[in-house]
Formats: sequence, structure tokens, C-alpha cells
Amino acid sequence: MSTQPSEQLDTFPNPAPERDFEVRFDCPEFTCLCPKTGQPDFATIRIRYVPDRLCVELKSLKLYLWSYRSEGAFHEAVTNRILTDLVAATRPRRMTVEGDFWVRGGIKTVVEASYP
Repeated sequence: MSTQPSEQLDTFPNPAPERDFEVRFDCPEFTCLCPKTGQPDFATIRIRYVPDRLCVELKSLKLYLWSYRSEGAFHEAVTNRILTDLVAATRPRRMTVEGDFWVRGGIKTVVEASYP
């Protein structure tokens, strides 16, 4: 099993595809880099989704989020990219990703992206 950052998101079959249920993840240790300064940006990434046929596997999600630690990205871009990648991997009935970024320069940023 890998313990290195990875852009691969693994999935497993939904154990109850006949019903809607919501899965929630809070990822309070998310880090990426400011593309302007190269300084770290810290955030809690919150993911809520109703799976269809597939669910995202947690270790792969952790390693996927870890892959952003050395990547420069604006808050808006990284939140939307996480949503795009998770939707591509799982094809959920619906999904929301929220990036709740720490204060930087006196401004707190929260970005929410939803599918569909």
C-alpha cells in the first residue's frame, strides 16, 4: 500500500445503491501552495455526496488530497478541481465540495462547488 501522495482516486461498489444516503468527509489538514507567493495555504475540505454505483475509498482520498501540498493553486481553482476529480471517479447522484481556507492577509475564504 502506498503512503505517498497520489492523484488516483480508488472506489468501491455502493453497498446500498437502491437508496439515497449522504456521505460526509471533513478533511481538516488540507494544504496547498499560494501560486503567487509559494506560501502554504491551509484549509478544511468538506465533501458531501450521495453515491450512485460507486463510493470513494478513504485512503486514496487522503493520498489524493495530500498530493496538493506541493502544488500552487488558487482557492477557487483547487476546490473546483477536487469536485471535478471526485465526480469523474464516482459519478455521484450529487456532490458538494467546500474549501474553508484559513485567514490570509486578514481575509477568510470559503469556496463551495456543487454537482450537478
